[in-house]
Amino acid sequence: MTSQVRGAQLARLLGHWHALPGRRRSPDYAALAAAVRGLLADGRLPLGVRLPAERELAEALRISRTTVTAAYRQLRETGHLASRRGAGSWTMLPGTHRVASTGLWTPLDDQDMIDLGVAALAAPPQLVPAARAATEDLPRYLNGAGYHPTGIIELREAVARSYTDRGLPTSAEQIMVTSGTQHALDLVLRLALAPGGSVLVESPTYPNALAAFAARRARIATHGLAADGLGWDPDLLLGSIRQTRPKLAYLIPDFQNPTGHLMPADLREQTVAAAHAAGTDLVVDESFVDLPLDGTPMPPPVAAYDRHSRVISIGGMSKPFWGGLRIGWVRASAPQVQRLAAARVGVDMASPVLDQLVAVHLLADAPAIVAARRAQLAAQRDALLDALDARLPDWRVTVPPGGVTLWAELDGPISSALARAAEDVGVRLAPGPRFGLDGTLERFLRLPFTLPAAELVEAVSRLAAVRYDLDRSARRQWREATVIA
Repeated sequence: MTSQVRGAQLARLLGHWHALPGRRRSPDYAALAAAVRGLLADGRLPLGVRLPAERELAEALRISRTTVTAAYRQLRETGHLASRRGAGSWTMLPGTHRVASTGLWTPLDDQDMIDLGVAALAAPPQLVPAARAATEDLPRYLNGAGYHPTGIIELREAVARSYTDRGLPTSAEQIMVTSGTQHALDLVLRLALAPGGSVLVESPTYPNALAAFAARRARIATHGLAADGLGWDPDLLLGSIRQTRPKLAYLIPDFQNPTGHLMPADLREQTVAAAHAAGTDLVVDESFVDLPLDGTPMPPPVAAYDRHSRVISIGGMSKPFWGGLRIGWVRASAPQVQRLAAARVGVDMASPVLDQLVAVHLLADAPAIVAARRAQLAAQRDALLDALDARLPDWRVTVPPGGVTLWAELDGPISSALARAAEDVGVRLAPGPRFGLDGTLERFLRLPFTLPAAELVEAVSRLAAVRYDLDRSARRQWREATVIA
């Protein structure tokens, strides 16, 4: 599933790559090679992608072919490029280095640990009244077996109404209730992706989605997102779909996790059209769709542009409500929902009825709950931004228009080292490589703003204290892997 980046595309990614003037000016070929290595390290240029021919890149950059030839030779020498005569050159990392994105831990009940690894809010005050009301509704379900593979009708109707209110007419027959969004993704993969199938994902992306693809032994290709600005490069995204023709593409268009980007409406429409032409199914993760901040207007759902049942949307209650309420859903065509229900029999039969009833009551009160969540998140985000600006001014952060996370570009490739050092001072982090493949993204760090403002400020203070001692720190022992949510 090798894709190719064209000369004009690579030139746009490279930007101002030229060597700086001065007495110790490095050769242009060395500067070009260093710029390509930087793109690989940041995940903007995927691994395993074929680079343009030397002549094509030279024309796009308006430099001599000799410079490109020397840059490619240096990249091969450093282990960042593999070439085969007559077939081209592919990006790679030295020594087949690879960092896995999987690994789970059970959090310890350590009151002094500030956990920035999990991007989720505490339960809203309306949860307890909703649970009480649900227990009162429960008796009418007790005369049956309690198995509802697609979910109880009340909840399916409530979720369908939420899609209709967003401008996407939806019936209850198009909704399947699951035990969380991750469960929804797992069921969709069982239906839509054979073991070893090809998948296109964003880079960076949600680590637990990568773990789900790995469990299916999927062949994963990536499309790099920019740290700031639009995020998605339309030319590269659409080109990746057309070139690789993956069986499935996984996208988070609404306040992307971890970058917080919001995909514009025109790109949503173009992506659906490209997927249909390529025979690709789109799995659209809408976990954060209810959390626009600062009055950010929301584009139509990706599925609003679907005319051929190519888009399967997944979402759930974890981010706007509470992660402990394991309720998610799939929106697809009615026949797809029935096939998902049949596949579910071998997994868990059905979601708990009582939890579904709680969800029904929470969704009935959703306008008030979500409005309070947005106000809370906006205040906590601003507190985190102010703390970073005051204590770590060299870090670059783009203010996200919604969601629950900042994607910080650090002042060096120190993300994993910083995470290990931070745990010693009581801060748990989600380092950049967890959100990508093959050891890239060491210059980045995800920082959720789901904790109270005072804890966020304290966390930044502790990070600033350890950041400047990193270069002098002793080698640390390996720790248990951690969960990122």
